[in-house]
Amino acid sequence: MKKFDHKFIDINSFLEKSHKPDFDNILKVLKKEAPNRPTLFEFILNGDLVEAFTKHKTYEGTEEEISCKKLADTYYFCGYDYACMHGSYFSFKSATKHEAGKSTISLNQGFVITDRESFENYEWANPEDFDYSRIEMLSNYLPEGMKLIIYGPGGILENVIRLVGYENLCYMLYEDPELVEQIFKEVSERLLTYYDICAKHDCVGILMSNDDWGFNTQTMLSVDQMRKYVFPWHKKIAELAHSYNKSICLHSCGKFDAVVDDIAYDMKYDGRHSYEDNILPVEEAYKKYKDKFAILGGIDVDFLTRGTPEEIYNRSAKMLELAKTGYALGSGNSIASYIPFQNYLAMIAAAVFNEN
Repeated sequence: MKKFDHKFIDINSFLEKSHKPDFDNILKVLKKEAPNRPTLFEFILNGDLVEAFTKHKTYEGTEEEISCKKLADTYYFCGYDYACMHGSYFSFKSATKHEAGKSTISLNQGFVITDRESFENYEWANPEDFDYSRIEMLSNYLPEGMKLIIYGPGGILENVIRLVGYENLCYMLYEDPELVEQIFKEVSERLLTYYDICAKHDCVGILMSNDDWGFNTQTMLSVDQMRKYVFPWHKKIAELAHSYNKSICLHSCGKFDAVVDDIAYDMKYDGRHSYEDNILPVEEAYKKYKDKFAILGGIDVDFLTRGTPEEIYNRSAKMLELAKTGYALGSGNSIASYIPFQNYLAMIAAAVFNEN
């Protein structure tokens, strides 16, 4: 690996570097194989970063088209083999109001389903009623060799908690488990339809199920409850992806050691994303679980925020040296707006400027 160089933390260095996307690299990672070169994985890039990388370009189209083009271009300029985004504006309506970057989100606010009556009166959005034309638009816009990774409007458990409230859900599991089962069914069937619509497009190469399952110390529900209410539906999403001969990965925060075999052998996810140093550093996760599924990202977000560019570059380079197969470099969660640009660039430079 090359030694750290300050040119690695300059946006212009990335814009000037020739990059030839090859989607087969991320597919090889998800097959637990060695990619042709160091490969990147990232879930979310913040808007400030997108604007910084695309301000030199002029865009045409609707506001939605321009937003999608800018995001796709940022993934390209940064050295990714894909762009990661929603397939449409489909979502589940709740009363939660949150201004990005201004506050945390309470798991007990915004709930709209509290009992059978509110469940019966809830207006469920139909994913088929939404516009997915951005996918076809991008299929004609993406550079040769790039495809899309499509993720959902939150996951199964996340959306149930958003609709019901976490504390309310815990009570409901004991007071009316049949209602809980019905709510999970309504949410999950719509997510399955959403992913089915997206998977039909040739330029969608991977599906990602994004569903936070736990805290720093355990899963949000008991393991038995997760296996009863949550995992069967995730298994269906994974089966759907594989039925289209497409890979599927899981983004899920929290401690997961109690359900790792469920992820690998029951749901059969090809890769897992979201790692935190205070739960399990990605280096240790790779050593323990590399034979079960691909390890994606993992450079801790707090470390990315507080570390120096050189420290971040060196850790990222060492991770790539350790993980020759079944690994793609990226953050432990996402590139939040508070992560300094230079620190993010230092991480991805370990892959981008060490291509053979």
